[in-house]
Amino acid sequence: MPTLAALVSWGHQKTFQTLWILGLTSVLALALCSCGNTGATAAKSDAPGGGGSGRGGGRRGGGDVPVTVANATHRDVPVEVQVIGNVEAYSTITVKAQVGGQLVGVSFKEGDFVKKGEKLFDIDPRPLEAAYNQVVANIARDRAALLQAQANMARDEANAKYQDAQAKRYAELFQAGVISKDQAEQLRASADASEQAVNADKAAIASAQAAIGASTATAENAKVQLGFTSIYSPINGRTGNLTVKLGNVVTANNMDMMTINQVEPIYVTFSVPESQLTAIKKYMALGSLTVRTRPQDADIADEERGALTFVDNTVDVTTGTIKLKGTFPNADHKLWPGQFVRVTLRLTTQQNAVVVPNEAIQTGQTGAFVYVVKEDKTVESRPVVTGARVEQDMVVSEGLALGETVVTEGQLRLAPGSKVVVKDGRGGGAGRGRRG
Repeated sequence: MPTLAALVSWGHQKTFQTLWILGLTSVLALALCSCGNTGATAAKSDAPGGGGSGRGGGRRGGGDVPVTVANATHRDVPVEVQVIGNVEAYSTITVKAQVGGQLVGVSFKEGDFVKKGEKLFDIDPRPLEAAYNQVVANIARDRAALLQAQANMARDEANAKYQDAQAKRYAELFQAGVISKDQAEQLRASADASEQAVNADKAAIASAQAAIGASTATAENAKVQLGFTSIYSPINGRTGNLTVKLGNVVTANNMDMMTINQVEPIYVTFSVPESQLTAIKKYMALGSLTVRTRPQDADIADEERGALTFVDNTVDVTTGTIKLKGTFPNADHKLWPGQFVRVTLRLTTQQNAVVVPNEAIQTGQTGAFVYVVKEDKTVESRPVVTGARVEQDMVVSEGLALGETVVTEGQLRLAPGSKVVVKDGRGGGAGRGRRG
């Protein structure tokens, strides 16, 4: 016979087993109910007018879709080309010494702005001064020789004139038989010799004059060389790094002493696709084209304005682009040679273009489209052709008329024919709606 304690223990075990089975049954029942409800909900969502994510879901049976809208408006839209360009100095001058010597003076500091004609360097002028003085002395000597030759010629001309007269008189006496033939011939020979002396004096004068001319040319060259000992700036610009320091010896035409960049005005060089060339030439024929530029880290308020002044004569076949240059006053030196900048070339302005907010434009398998809100508060999917983007607006060149209302927010829950309600309650004819 089992004891009382054994019976009690057996009863407890049976009770526990019964409770465990009942609990497991309840859990399974709840799980089955949940699965059934999920299937029903899914079926309802996939059905037309359901509240799921399918096209048209939640539109008829689930109520109106809240959206934000805006009207298509007119706006004058600039037609522009935006690229990255490079700033280029208007003019770059490399300063070299044209005479050799010791550098004895530097009249500026590296990085200074200098004006045209301002002194930059002094090279020791003493050797060239001595050479110039020597040439000047040679000119004085040659002039003295010329005066001497001229005096000799005057003397010899007088003597030749006297000898010729004597020879003529003695010739007459010989004809009269007064003197011998030998005496007459002797006087004629003396006269001829005096004439040749005059010719020699003329040659001496010509030689002296030529010597003076050569000495004068040498003096002019020495003077020019002496002038090269002072070097002046040929342009207005900013000086660069000084490669030769004070006291060093420079060599003529063999050493770059410094570079000067002209930054007022200044060029901005950029390239555009060759497909833009026809439009650029077309609008250039109508007038000057405006170019705007700013450093890449600057605000639009810091833009510099200039004009398109150069179009290259050939297209780069490796890149399919053509080089252009804009000229900018750069009075405040915002643009710096070698700097990369954002460039905007304005070709023309499109008058009264139809624009909508950027967020209204959607992209599908067939291209861009917008949801247009009709008078009955239903939406229509309208394919459109877009143009340029202007700030927060997009130009619509085809597919949309002025004043039509488009959806700017809530498109993901829309399908053609969906009924909508504007979030701010102003209806489909309202302007750009508030963001929800």
